[in-house]
Order: sequence, then C-alpha cells, then structure tokens
Amino acid sequence: MFRKAAVPTVSNGSYLQGQANGKLSFMDSGLPAQEGKVVLKKKVTLLRGISIIIGTIIGAGIFISPKGILKNTGSVGMSLTVWTVCGILSLFGALCYAELGTCIKKSGGHYTYILEAFGPLPAFVRVWVELLIIRPAATAVISLAFGRYILEPFFMQCEIPELAIKLITAVGITLVMVLNSTSVSWTARIQMFLTFCKLVAILIIIVPGVIQLIKGETQHFKNAFAGNNASVMGLPLAFYSGMYAYSGWFYLNFVTEEVENPEKNIPLAICISMIIVTVGYVLTNVAYFTTISAGELLLSKAVAVTFAERLMGNFSLAVPVFVALSCFGSMNGGIFAVSRMFFVASREGHLPEILSMIHVRKHTPLPAVIVLHPLTMIMLFNGDLYSLLNFLSFARWLFIGLVVAGLIYLRYKRPDMPRPFKVPLFIPALFSFTCLFMVALSLYSDPVNTGIGFAITLTGIPAYYLFIVWDNKPKWFRKLLGKSWCRISLLHATSRSLSELS
Repeated sequence: MFRKAAVPTVSNGSYLQGQANGKLSFMDSGLPAQEGKVVLKKKVTLLRGISIIIGTIIGAGIFISPKGILKNTGSVGMSLTVWTVCGILSLFGALCYAELGTCIKKSGGHYTYILEAFGPLPAFVRVWVELLIIRPAATAVISLAFGRYILEPFFMQCEIPELAIKLITAVGITLVMVLNSTSVSWTARIQMFLTFCKLVAILIIIVPGVIQLIKGETQHFKNAFAGNNASVMGLPLAFYSGMYAYSGWFYLNFVTEEVENPEKNIPLAICISMIIVTVGYVLTNVAYFTTISAGELLLSKAVAVTFAERLMGNFSLAVPVFVALSCFGSMNGGIFAVSRMFFVASREGHLPEILSMIHVRKHTPLPAVIVLHPLTMIMLFNGDLYSLLNFLSFARWLFIGLVVAGLIYLRYKRPDMPRPFKVPLFIPALFSFTCLFMVALSLYSDPVNTGIGFAITLTGIPAYYLFIVWDNKPKWFRKLLGKSWCRISLLHATSRSLSELS
C-alpha cells in the first residue's frame, strides 16, 4: 500500500526515510549501515559514473534525427549555434546537480531535491508523471529505435515489418530489465562497454568529417546563416530537441548512495562527461554538413546511415549496429537510474511499499525495476509514442527548472548545509530561468501538446490527496488497492524467481 508521506525532522529540515519492519535499507549516507540491513552497495566508481552519464546521454538522436533543430532554426549556422548553446546550458544544469548531489547525499535525483526544497506535494507529482508516462514512453521510444536498427542489416533491400520491430524491441526491454534486476556490477560493466561503442560510433563519423574538411569540402558552410527563417515560435522547439539530445546528465544523481566518494566523483564525472558529449555532438554535426546539405539532412530518416553510405561504402553496414548498441546503452542507463527514483519515493512513503525492497542476495532494487516492464510494454504496443513524449517534454524541463530554482532557495533556507562543491549563483539563476522561459514560450508555440502535458501533470495533485493525504479510506477502496498491488507482488515474485535462476 501507499504509506504516509515522510515528515520533516526538527534538526535539519530533511525528510525521514520510510521503514517497513526492517525490510528497507536505511540509506542516508550520513548513517552507517546497521548489521543485518540489506543495502545497495557503493559500486559506482568514477569511470562507471562517467559511463552512466555518457552512455545514457548518447542515444539514437545524434545518429538518427538531428533534423529537429535544423527544421526549427532554418539554417546550418543557427543549428550549430543551438547545438553549442544547448551543450553549455546542459553543462550549467549538470554543475547545479553536482552541487545538489554533494550536499544532499540521497539517491532519487529530481524527486529527492524537490522533496528537500519544496516539500512532498510537488515531489509526488514529479514521480507520478515519471512512473506513469515519461519513463515508460521514453524507454519504449529508444527501444523501438534499438529494434529497428538491430534488424536493419537483415532487411537492406526491403521495409522492416513493424511486428518484427516490436517483437525484437520487447525482447530488448526484457533483457535490460533482467540485467538490472540481476547485478549492479554487470549492469555497470555492460554500460561501460556500450559507452565505448558509442564513442567509437561518434569517431567513425567525426574522423571522415575532419578529413572532408581538410579536403576543402566546406560548400555547405558558406553563407551558413543565409535563409534563416527561425522565429520566436520555432526556437523553443529547437531547444527542446537539443536539450532532449543532451538529456541524461542528471542520471548519476539518481544513484548518489551507490557512488564511491560522491563529494569528489559526482562533480568530476559530470564535468568530464559533459565536455566529451558537447564536443562530440558539435563535431558530429559539423561532420554531417561536410557531406550532406541542409535539404538532404531534412529528408533523411537516419542521418548517420546516409552519411556512412556516402563515404564508407560497405562499411556503412556497421553503422546501424552501432546505433542499436547506442540505444541499448541508453535503455540500460535510464532503467538503472530511474528505478532508484522509484525506490527512494517508495522509501519516503510516496509509492507502494514493495518498490522499496531490495533483493537479499543480489542487492538490486528488483521491484522498482520490474514495475516499469508492464507499463513500458503497454506504451510499446499502444499509442503514438512520439506525440506522447512531445506532450510531456515541457514537464521534464519544468521540474528540472524547479529543481535548480530549489538550489537557490536552499542557499537561503539552509545556508549552513555543507556544500563540498559550490557553483556561482549566476549559473543556477540562468539555467532555471532558461528552462522556465522555454516552458512558458512553448505554451504559445505548441499550445495543444503542451496543454495536454500540463493536464496530465496536474492529475498528480488529486492523486496525492487521494493516495497519500486521505487517511480514512473506505474498505472497498483499500481492498481495490490491495488487489492491484497483489498483482504487482505476484509479478515481483515471478521475476525474482527468474532472476535467481539466471
């Protein structure tokens, strides 16, 4: 069942962690683990942290469809400018999260920081939207790209059947769930390998692009800002596309309690990762334009494949494989990180108790991982996923902007909080203003999709009062909840058995 939300302590204003008869780990890093407690181990090193961030950021977008920015900016020069600015803004946001991760040493990312700064209601709304829509839909979309591109070499001369794509996608999603339920160490090792594959894939594009520049192939950069028809309406959509491509820099903060020496490793991992990704993204886009014109890029369904076919001949067959591995890495990193948000939200009493349980031998938050499986499958086989993500893009940046605004608020609310890593105040001020400005502007540029997303987000408010605040629920309502979560418990038991067999 849902438990009462955690209440603030008198001593330091932070929220107490939920407990359930010794089943939950008391995971505040400020307290030692008691003997007999089942806890998530600190297995995320600096290198593994870098691989989580890079491996989650670099997904299908940079290889398949960077045309969203070009379409909404209208010129090569403006699109490269937006790619660069989005990288710098993402670095600013990442630095803010680095400060939050070193002074609030709890896992959970967005949810935990909103809970600490603004209280339980907005924190619940954030995790409600993430659980019901954002994460299942985002996982389904990136896994569909995995399914399409893993099959691409087998269907070079014909169209790939949609059913085949969805079936191989379902297998990929299940494999990621089993992996994350079985071992933290193996999940991290595979993520490191996939991150290496992603960087190789980017180099496969950048190196030929640099060679093209040396040969003097610069015709597509002449009058780079000519024909620019960007408008105030198009710019927020261009920034959404760019920030979506960079999204993932915040995922290490979801697993803070599993990071070795977080005061040092979180800021280092974030800064190193963002520099690598930003330079790689900008150079990759420059490489595209050495071979493909703006018009051709807009017509291409997979820019990296089009680029490879022009320059690499038969070797271009390797590109879809690298894209598929890149998508698998994003799936793996996203599930690994977001399951910790659900784990922490359950521990705080905002999600059912079962989601805060840890496998006694494998030390993985198995129920918090498995709960995503049925929701993702529903998204996979039902509905227009891309439209759904457009509905909720504004919600992601609304709450990220709120988190960074919370950093400023905590500077005044709790000035004595230890801050091993501290950013200049103008960085969170600029980043939060930019996020909230983009969200507000999107209400004018795309009122229908943004309005639907806003309405879905608002459903979290009555849900909070229904499930968390309302104590005197009638028996039939409690029984209905009990039956629903008994089904999830059965799924958990089955998945646990499968995990033990593996």
